[in-house]
Amino acid sequence: MKLIVMTPTSVVAEVADIRHIRAEDETGAFGILPGHADFVTVLPVSVVTWATGEREGYVLVRGGVLSVTNGDLVEIAARDAYRQDELEDLGTFALEELKRADETEDISRTADTRLYLAAMRQIEHVLRSGHKARAAPLVVDGRSGREMSGVVVS
Repeated sequence: MKLIVMTPTSVVAEVADIRHIRAEDETGAFGILPGHADFVTVLPVSVVTWATGEREGYVLVRGGVLSVTNGDLVEIAARDAYRQDELEDLGTFALEELKRADETEDISRTADTRLYLAAMRQIEHVLRSGHKARAAPLVVDGRSGREMSGVVVS
């Protein structure tokens, strides 16, 4: 059996000759053996484990979709994933990465919200003034749209 774990930007794991896989969805933990029936499920933030003849592997998925095809291919498309060969290493590494990703998303979400609110204020201003819209630069927190994350707004 073959396992492929991928994110939108990379292939995190591609492992062949797997004897079994263990994963978890909202109904609980389950195992997959070679010859498993076709299957699709949604994975929460969880650890997927597998075993080959020589070793075990671990990957933390940050939500995703697991599918089994023809009983010999298991694919996981995840929002984000982290692989380690030792479970102890995965825990430490994953916690740091998840914290970093959450902080990055918070910053991005805040910038998006500020840009949206500034655009709404500009639209409201134009509508209240009764004038035709003109190409005035959008300003958020004293910065023009051109200065914010490479986004050009006019």
